[in-house]
Formats: sequence, C-alpha cells, structure tokens
Amino acid sequence: MDNKTISYSDFEKVDIRLGTIIDAQEYDELLKPSILLKIDFGKGIGIKKSSAQLRRNYKSADLLNRQVIAVVNFAPKQIGKIISEVLVLGLPDENNEPILVVPSNRLKNGIKLY
Repeated sequence: MDNKTISYSDFEKVDIRLGTIIDAQEYDELLKPSILLKIDFGKGIGIKKSSAQLRRNYKSADLLNRQVIAVVNFAPKQIGKIISEVLVLGLPDENNEPILVVPSNRLKNGIKLY
C-alpha cells in the first residue's frame, strides 16, 4: 500500500457530500451488474445519478431513503449507456465487495464532509 502524503488544500478539492437515495434500479447491461441510483443532495447540488456495483450486499428496494456519502465534483463518467455523475463511497467487505459509508444519524442532504 502506497500512502502518499497530500496537503490539506488537496483534500479540500474533493467535494464529499451527504445525499438520500430516492430511486434505485437494478442494471444488468454492464459486465458487472450494478444498481442505478438517483441521489438527492439538496439545494445547490440537486439530484445526481450514479452507477454502483452494490448488488452483492444490497437489494434496490433496501437502498431507498438511505443516506449515502459521495464525491460530487468528479467529471461525469460514461458507464455503459448511462452517465454516472457522482461516486458513492464504500469500504470493501471480506469478499472485496462494497459496503456503503453511511452516517449513524439522519442529517441534512448536501452537508459537506470535513
């Protein structure tokens, strides 16, 4: 593991926000099946789409109304036929499958991680 040191100003460039999943649909048209998410980040950012490879640990219906943490200032990325606008953050389980990073309390959509 290569732990390169960055400055605090580098970290400040990454805009990590809290949002609530308002729609989640299974998407089978990719090499690794995913879930298409619509996430509400509140006023100023709005609703953004993401393709997330979460199907080993989550069902689409279980993700509705769940709050998640995502990077919102990456350039949009073409993934198959869809555009992913944000990167939802997770940590790998023992099978290297993502487990979502989520707050322990319900918080306001759009707040920034610091």
